Amino acid sequence: MARSNNRDIQLLEKRFIELSRIAYQREIVTYSDFLNLNEQNILHSLPKDSLYTRIISFGGYETAERQMAAFIPDALYLRCRIDDSDFAGPGLYHEIGYPFTALRIEPQNRKFAEDLSHRDYLGAILNLGIDRARTGDIIQLQGGAVIFVHNDIAAFVADELTRVRHTVVKVSPMVDNAFYYTPDYDEIRGTVASVRLDSLLPLAFSSSRTRLSGLIEGEKVFVNGKLITSNGYQVKDGDIISVRGMGKFRFEGTGGQTRKKRITVTIRKYR
Repeated sequence: MARSNNRDIQLLEKRFIELSRIAYQREIVTYSDFLNLNEQNILHSLPKDSLYTRIISFGGYETAERQMAAFIPDALYLRCRIDDSDFAGPGLYHEIGYPFTALRIEPQNRKFAEDLSHRDYLGAILNLGIDRARTGDIIQLQGGAVIFVHNDIAAFVADELTRVRHTVVKVSPMVDNAFYYTPDYDEIRGTVASVRLDSLLPLAFSSSRTRLSGLIEGEKVFVNGKLITSNGYQVKDGDIISVRGMGKFRFEGTGGQTRKKRITVTIRKYR
């Protein structure tokens, strides 16, 4: 969704507000579709007084990029005893009951399986006529992949997805959505003048500060799903920074200072 399309943004905002209103009035949890980073930013940017409920987003695992938002009335929120520490924990899925399923995609015969890419899996799913908003992240694993899909299309995907490119595949739901995934990462340590966003990006992506500052101004950088357009944004410990088209990393925190008053920092760059 292009950010410049004001009509689409307004329609999405109205949809979020309506989901929140329904949750409040009926005292039930309501859910969005899977949201990309731009859509998550629109949700997070809504004025607090326009919503009737709390919101917690989850995509099946801690660092999921595409996430489903749950609109939770206060009574249910307190009953579940959800706090910030549960924000992306595995117990959160079971507490709120997000209506999505983890599907495992594997070749029928590994001997004849192709080397498939993320694009191959996504293309095969979309070729079934499925709206991208009904699907979450696709995670490539050794010997296959896992995809998160809305419950109402899980059986259809399991039955109809029989081939990815030229590879015959089998699809099966994971028992109790028991999927625990920690992405591989490279730990990077270095020094920066400050913990501003425009200082951390060159360390993470080994590129010039000028080029990466342009990405911030070009609305391609998100912190915890929220669009950031200020080069001087101060990053906090645990923040996850996503740069469209380049990847993402987690800011672990600061260490000491060098003799030249530069700050030692550690980040985890996801592969």
